[in-house]
Amino acid sequence: MATSGISRNSDVVKYYCCTICETERSVEVDADFYCKKCLKYFCRTCINSHRQHGRWFYKKSPYGKDKIMKWPLSKKIENYLLACTIHKDEKLTTYCADHSQLCCSKCVELNHSKCSKVTLIPELTNTQPTDLQGLSVKLETVLGEIKSLQINQEASVQSLQRTYKEHGAVMIEQLRGNLNTNIDKCCNSSVGTSGQNLREEMCWSVLSILNEFDNITVKELNEMKDEVISIKGSVTSSIHKCTSVHNDLSQFHEIVQKIGNHKELCLIASIKCKHIIQQALTLLGKSGKVFNVQSNNKHNVRIPSDSDVCYIKGICVLTEGQVLVADYNKRFKLLNQQYQVVSHCDVTEYVSDMCQITPSEVAVALDDNASNTHNVQFITVTQSQLTLGRKLELQHECSGIACHQGELFICSDTALYKYTLYGKQLCRLYEALGYNTVNRCAVSPTGDRLYITCYWPHKLLTLARDGTLLATYSDPALDCLRGLHVTPAGQVLVCGYLPYTVRQVGWEGKSKLAMLATQEDGVWSPASVCYSSTTSSIIVGQWRNDFIWVFRVE
Repeated sequence: MATSGISRNSDVVKYYCCTICETERSVEVDADFYCKKCLKYFCRTCINSHRQHGRWFYKKSPYGKDKIMKWPLSKKIENYLLACTIHKDEKLTTYCADHSQLCCSKCVELNHSKCSKVTLIPELTNTQPTDLQGLSVKLETVLGEIKSLQINQEASVQSLQRTYKEHGAVMIEQLRGNLNTNIDKCCNSSVGTSGQNLREEMCWSVLSILNEFDNITVKELNEMKDEVISIKGSVTSSIHKCTSVHNDLSQFHEIVQKIGNHKELCLIASIKCKHIIQQALTLLGKSGKVFNVQSNNKHNVRIPSDSDVCYIKGICVLTEGQVLVADYNKRFKLLNQQYQVVSHCDVTEYVSDMCQITPSEVAVALDDNASNTHNVQFITVTQSQLTLGRKLELQHECSGIACHQGELFICSDTALYKYTLYGKQLCRLYEALGYNTVNRCAVSPTGDRLYITCYWPHKLLTLARDGTLLATYSDPALDCLRGLHVTPAGQVLVCGYLPYTVRQVGWEGKSKLAMLATQEDGVWSPASVCYSSTTSSIIVGQWRNDFIWVFRVE
């Protein structure tokens, strides 16, 4: 149960202030104690004046912050609950059911004058359920989940840094090995060679190895360092969000247990509480929000130098809204926000899938059974230009790829493997019988759930972090699963090759939430799908087709 003090919001409001400091010195100082006899709050300095109660002070000592749940609801908290979050100096007066939003008079005037369901708060108190007790339980549960998420994220940062250092050490050791090997070769072939020639040959060998290290290895290490910095920054930002949401959850957990029978405060607290819980669930990747398609458009991504019809096997939306598509023609195309091709680059193997690593870098699964090559190619986007980076060589097929905080998850068509970002295989998380049973994969925003599409039999599997099977989803009307994507809020999107459908599945991986597109909408053999939070759109790539479909959603 949370017993921490109420958090400070952006206005730095002190919800519990020392009564003595506030009334006698006109300053706001955090209270550390509450006395139920004199109904006053005290800071650590002013608590000394409380000894005037004599023997009672020692027998009935004031409640400290360790017993803050016994402190009453302060006037400042009441004012906080009643204050409009947009217009800070205004009090909440109405509730707009059209937007599920509490409003003050200014809100109604500026943004809700045309809404049909704006009701005065006093009129809702008898009809709108509050269930503060149930919300308190929900808050406590979500508080624990947010705390666990924060701990896991901090562990991810440490693991990523440790892995980078280990890989750097391995590369340095390889350099030493190469130097020693070449020196030994020079020494072994020194028969009949003058000392001067031997020294020159050894020097050239050493210089050659060092130049190769400078030109290739140092560049690779710098790329990896940039990746670590970028991922660490992203995770740190997420940790800060966790801290903020955890503080807000703690605040409301405290409020709902103290609020009493004040009907209007109960209603307002209930609505605000549900809102912060929804924010927390979104951060946890458990958003239950169902997409609603508003409009759709198709865009041609073929360019004159394409040798064949496009087949968009993978889609990534970069931080600034640019879209990177992987064409089965062994080509990558960068699209601007108008979905026009602005640059492209080619690879030597067929593309199977791709995923985002950092805001400007993606990892691509390349597979060519004819040449028995299975690789992961890294591509960097800099000022609308695509640059090929390092490549990891794999010993198994590579049909799908996903990344979470520096860990790669790779499908081999029959198994799911976990790798470091630098190519070290950590474990085999899941294995199935038969070909095309582990085709594509995706990871939940928090990394605690993994999703796998089985092209045959037609299933969506949900796994725990350790590979334990949590749920199986199948539908007779969803055959030949191809595209798979998880949004930042945890919504799961899947494509059915037959029939031609794009649908949303619940984050638990157990049920269909919505049919987003069908053949009637123009979708033909969807093969890849991705969500853009920049444009609030779902982008769909198609088999043997030059077009992508863009569905605007709410």
